[in-house]
Amino acid sequence: MQGEGISVGTDDIRRRGPVVAALMLAMALAALDSTIVSTAIPQIVGDLGGFSVFSWLFSGYLLAVTVTLPIYGKLSDTFGRKPVLIAGSILFLIGSALCAVAWNMGALIAFRVVQGLGGGALQGTVQTLAADLYPLKERPKIQAKLSTVWAASSIAGPALGGLIAAYADWRWIFLINLPIGAVALWLIVRHLHEPERAAATARGRTDWAGALAVFACGGVLLTALVQGGVAWGWLSTPSLALFAAGLALAAAVVVIERRAAEPILPGWVWRRRTIAAVNLALGALGLLMVAPTVFLPTYAQSVLGLAPIAAGFVLSVMTLSWPVSAALSQHVYRRIGFRNTAIIGIGASALLLFAFPLLPYPGQAWQPALIMLLLGAALGLFQLPLIVGVQSTVGWSERGTATASILFCRQIGQTLGAALFGAVANAVLTSRLGGAGSLDSVARSLENAADPASVADPDRLRRAVDSAVDTVYVGAGCAAVLALLVLVFLAPRRFPVIGVKSPENGEETGPAPRERPVNKPAE
Repeated sequence: MQGEGISVGTDDIRRRGPVVAALMLAMALAALDSTIVSTAIPQIVGDLGGFSVFSWLFSGYLLAVTVTLPIYGKLSDTFGRKPVLIAGSILFLIGSALCAVAWNMGALIAFRVVQGLGGGALQGTVQTLAADLYPLKERPKIQAKLSTVWAASSIAGPALGGLIAAYADWRWIFLINLPIGAVALWLIVRHLHEPERAAATARGRTDWAGALAVFACGGVLLTALVQGGVAWGWLSTPSLALFAAGLALAAAVVVIERRAAEPILPGWVWRRRTIAAVNLALGALGLLMVAPTVFLPTYAQSVLGLAPIAAGFVLSVMTLSWPVSAALSQHVYRRIGFRNTAIIGIGASALLLFAFPLLPYPGQAWQPALIMLLLGAALGLFQLPLIVGVQSTVGWSERGTATASILFCRQIGQTLGAALFGAVANAVLTSRLGGAGSLDSVARSLENAADPASVADPDRLRRAVDSAVDTVYVGAGCAAVLALLVLVFLAPRRFPVIGVKSPENGEETGPAPRERPVNKPAE
């Protein structure tokens, strides 16, 4: 839109480079966070104690990121991207500094939540700014760069975390964020320029009641999903109480948002067919991604007998092909459209996920690695066209909310997938082993399988793990089919792309060749 977005001027292309560098650094902070922390858990628990609750180091961060995504998306549309990104970066760095001085596990978990409150701003606002900075035809360039950051972080994070844990104090895992974040913050303050907005008017329209209700509802429901079947049974009193409270809060959210002048979760996110379909499809993506990211490393170590580093490589090949495929996807969706490109990607993904259970037992490492390499390429064709497509159907003032909604749905899908597939895997193990058991406990037992006296019938345990992971992959394939059906029957054949002027150079972005240009988003 003219008059909105990134500032216009002859120096904008030159300034765009430092801003992109800042976005990549900010994304690296969020991407590195979980992988770098996971490798230092033994040292952290050994120093602070709290083994029974250490999983909240990840769950607390995930909850905070997920429930704040829609809030930051709306705030970035109201106040602009720059103040939201600056505030989120500062909050993330404060959380990192506090984590480094944590005196017990409870304090560390609380400070991780503070980190997550900032991480939600980093993830959502960076993706929104990527669309602001580039016109439609160039948008895959920045998205490919951000995907590369995630790929590199998934490989470098565990290695860097292991080195720090082995040769330095684990607190440096959090302190290392400070110089990286400081550089990103400086680049954002100096080089990111947005037009002045009517701050007083915007501040008066902010739906703070809705933000609080969304935060409370999301926190309660996600806690029930994360802890259900782990800290307590699904039908236990705590689980039922949390779900009941979550449903009551969800009803409160609906009432508050219907009355709000500028709701945090506006109804148009679900009334517009394109955005609603993409939200559901990327929710299914979050669901199916649990299979490779959570269960594949266990499969590689327990069934294939690989060392942790080699097991990580089996997964990491997916993150190598994903950004390459995403970068090349523009050549496909410019010819056949966003929807059809995504259909090809998710269709191929479903076939690959269903092929995983056909691998021989015990098999060789290259076999699952090949499937993951192809899966990454397929998902690159699926995800990026949908994100770019949705961002191209809304104007600047709605782009933050639309982007946050699809990221939010993907995070919700991932949380649901972890709970659902965890229960499925444990049920299969219980059936195969003839008694109670969990995938984690069996995997830990197999770590000592080199000592014949330590584990009774290790081959039986490996076959049970193999069956459990195969079942999870079948479930992930069903999630891919669900996404495919959503795109075929709910998504419009052509996305209603808005032909607006690029805020940095004034040129028409234009629609993808097979998309439908409109003056305003169709509902």
